[in-house]
Amino acid sequence: MFWYDERMIGYLKGIILHKDSTFVILETGGVGYKVYTTGNTIEHLDKTATFWVHTAIRENSHDLYGFSSREDLEVFELLISVSGIGPKTALGVLSVAPIETLKHAVASENIAHLVKISGIGKRIAEKIVLELRGKLGEAQEMTAGDLRDEGDVVEALGALGYSQKQARDALKEIPKNITSTSGKVKLALKFLSKNS
Repeated sequence: MFWYDERMIGYLKGIILHKDSTFVILETGGVGYKVYTTGNTIEHLDKTATFWVHTAIRENSHDLYGFSSREDLEVFELLISVSGIGPKTALGVLSVAPIETLKHAVASENIAHLVKISGIGKRIAEKIVLELRGKLGEAQEMTAGDLRDEGDVVEALGALGYSQKQARDALKEIPKNITSTSGKVKLALKFLSKNS
């Protein structure tokens, strides 16, 4: 069971002492804080960082989850409000599914797409859609075809031997003005070959 107190850490700014795949050690005021965050956030960090922070306290742990924007933090907190989704699962969803895609999948009740893009199970995806419908705010214009295209890109890259995580990471790097599936696949392959 998690609880939250407004006096807990809500924001941190400091120097990055160490980076791992799921967390950083952020030194601020002479104290090193272990802050869990998304892989995408970690990749874009330099020597210093600022985080909007969610503090999760359980009987046996006191964990900090950091986000580069208030919107990311708010979506994370909405995700952990869904029964059965803890902070690690919510962070995993945000690591692989762009917020706009998540908003559209929930708004359109597209459970299959949510499962395909985020890699979570069907039962959890159904809970996310059921409990967050109407709570994620307005999404930018995106059609059902756009959602299907993203899924098709992930599938195409999977058929070429890339993992779902690699495919989803590449998908995040594709400019919004690229609309065709083949164009997205081509750019994703370029990104993957450059980063392999």
